[in-house]
Amino acid sequence: MLLWFESNGPHRHRRVAPSDSTLGVARRQLRATLEARRRSVPYLVRAHAARQVARHADRALHFAAGMRIALYAALPHELDAAPLIELARSRGCQIYLPRIDRARRARGMRFVALGATLRSNRLGIAEPAAGTVLGARWLDLIFLPLTAFDRQGVRLGTGGGYYDRALAFRRWRRHWHAPRLIGVGYAFQELPHLERAVHDVLMDAVVTEEGMIRCATG
Repeated sequence: MLLWFESNGPHRHRRVAPSDSTLGVARRQLRATLEARRRSVPYLVRAHAARQVARHADRALHFAAGMRIALYAALPHELDAAPLIELARSRGCQIYLPRIDRARRARGMRFVALGATLRSNRLGIAEPAAGTVLGARWLDLIFLPLTAFDRQGVRLGTGGGYYDRALAFRRWRRHWHAPRLIGVGYAFQELPHLERAVHDVLMDAVVTEEGMIRCATG
């Protein structure tokens, strides 16, 4: 596997060129590098970035009452979605969070209305303890955490594949792309190119602390 860094403005990015190694090995190594950098972001910088993300999303996506929006409860090292959740609440949106199937072999994920009670799953992620379940097809917007992304809409997650399985129906559509998939991350997580795996579901846009990036599908 050949790895090199490529400059793109003020950020330096790690690019993956496939050789005789598998895409999975390349992704694991790239994920480890970028997750380490994400964990190094100071709390105050992370909090400011989260507020900026909410502002950019508000300007670009025009949240309106009644919209069905899926967000996520961030882990300590992820870009916090709390300002986005508060924004959606203030606009009268219906908010859903992902909940992972508790059967270890199922590896499925559903979207559940955000209620008063949250509990941590086996991965340490807060989920609604109970609530109305809505199929992903009927959501208007889904915000996805990410480890890396490119402008073609390829997303590198944490490796669990939960979002890709829940949104697999998007891969077979040629014209209707609802729900819109919006990645959430730092600007330094953008790469010039990510090799797309067969199971990858492309994003429509990514919002960072620097603004909204429209992807090829968006």
